[in-house]
Amino acid sequence: MAVSKDVTLAKRRASQMLSSDFRRVMVFMFFVSGVINVLALTGSFYMLQVYDRAIPSGSIPTLVALSALAIGLYLFQGLFDAIRSQVMVRVGARLDTKIGPLAHRVAIDMPRFGFSIPESLERGRDVDTVRGFLGSQGPSAFFDLPWIPLYLVFIYLLHPWLGAMTIGGAAFLAVLAIVSDMLAKKNQAESRAAGIVRNTIADSNARNADVIKAMGFSDAAVRRYDSANAEHIVLQTKASDITGSFGAVSRVLRMLLQSALLGLGAFLAIKGELSAGAIIACTVAAGRALAPVDTAIANWRAFVAARMSWARLRETVAALITSTEPMDLPQPRRSVSLDRVTVSAPASGVVLLTDVSLEVKAGQAVGIIGPSGSGKSTLLRAMAGVWPLLRGNVRLDGADLSHWRPQALGDHLGYLPQEVGLMDASVAENIARLDEFASDLAVVDAAKAASVHDMIVKLPDGYQTQLGPLGAALSAGQRQRIGLARALYGNPFLVLLDEPNSNLDADGDLALAAAIEDVKRRGGIIVVVSHRPSALQAVDLIGVVQGGKLVAFGPRDQILKQGGAAAATPSPVSVETSRLKVPA
Repeated sequence: MAVSKDVTLAKRRASQMLSSDFRRVMVFMFFVSGVINVLALTGSFYMLQVYDRAIPSGSIPTLVALSALAIGLYLFQGLFDAIRSQVMVRVGARLDTKIGPLAHRVAIDMPRFGFSIPESLERGRDVDTVRGFLGSQGPSAFFDLPWIPLYLVFIYLLHPWLGAMTIGGAAFLAVLAIVSDMLAKKNQAESRAAGIVRNTIADSNARNADVIKAMGFSDAAVRRYDSANAEHIVLQTKASDITGSFGAVSRVLRMLLQSALLGLGAFLAIKGELSAGAIIACTVAAGRALAPVDTAIANWRAFVAARMSWARLRETVAALITSTEPMDLPQPRRSVSLDRVTVSAPASGVVLLTDVSLEVKAGQAVGIIGPSGSGKSTLLRAMAGVWPLLRGNVRLDGADLSHWRPQALGDHLGYLPQEVGLMDASVAENIARLDEFASDLAVVDAAKAASVHDMIVKLPDGYQTQLGPLGAALSAGQRQRIGLARALYGNPFLVLLDEPNSNLDADGDLALAAAIEDVKRRGGIIVVVSHRPSALQAVDLIGVVQGGKLVAFGPRDQILKQGGAAAATPSPVSVETSRLKVPA
């Protein structure tokens, strides 16, 4: 109950945060819409005066004066309408400026919790959806809806029967809008979910384009995409059919109602209860009264999409509100420790690492070995704070990783994953972790620490060489060495390297060994996951991971002598865990 209350409170605070800057604008827009709708009665009054005063009197000056006055009022109406439209476009842009970075921050974090890339990017699309709706004709219709009674009162004053008929028609159209909303909402959600599945497949195909091409299963990949796309199209078509059908019915009913009002007005005029000018004025006013309903139904699909996007953005901001901002902590200098760390795969929930505890002191290097799939990479992800923990703690100088501000933690941590994943930026920007204020000297020092400076300066534009998406302009070995330079940038206290020499030649192995020694010499800690013995020559300690557990941890020579070297081989060699004791 307490958690539910906290979530509700967070959502309320998120709504207040999102709307605080726009309330005054919305109030202003409401009154501007009021002015527009009052001026929209110009046509009805003009018709009323022309047919009931100018024509019967045969006065040309009266007709000219009425026409001039109507033109002036129409110009003012157009001016206020343009102002309303421009203000709404700017409100959307301002909202994007405010929420866009927050949404992207959450989108970056979502894959860590098992969300697919397309699903994560939906947060950015949500901002686009809301901004696009605010810049459309939809908001204008909704601002006009509260002013419909103004036209109904005007028509009622012309004749109560006309007012009753118009009220009945407006009520029926309102019911249509409500039914349309109920039917479209579910279909819109299903269509969005199917779209995410389709985009996930498309993203997977694009990322594996080389493999698909080389092994010739592009037809199968396309069929898989086509199947998901077909389901998305069916659901999207169904949603469009609902809103389109209700929109068509709404337009027909509006025209039918206007004709009915015209017929009723003619009947009342024949009986002498209504003038000819009042008939035309009633028809014009009724058309204007029902136009917002018609426009709202026509834009209902966009409105539903924007409302769903707004709800997700509110949840996004609520999630950020519930997280507290940690304090600044001193730079770590002593140790990194793991206390009963248990980790599961975010996407599947399968436990990959169980009850791992260890401690490493400053100036030490650790090698992590074990069979493929034993949990070595998971261990590094946990130490880097990439994957959330089911239980346990990872601490730097006794402080849990969650107690560090992300930016500050990043300054003290270097991480090289198996898939290097360079950014679509220059070599220098990649090494500097996109730091706009990075000094050239710091970038070059990191490159030299990774022994990659000579290779970089031979590139076409040196450090300013653009790498393209995922660093495709470089070989696998070059990407890995630049990734190593990025991990070493700024001399972080804790450096985590996952298979750092998998694509390196003999010179690369020597450079890696030198980098490990350098981290140890400056009092840092380095943890290396590797299958290749060459990466273990410079480490002091070795941990053996098998079946998601740390089965041995101790001095390198002792662990290797006891049989830990067997665990470093890719083949599933059994390790006698009874002989691999953690030294006291």
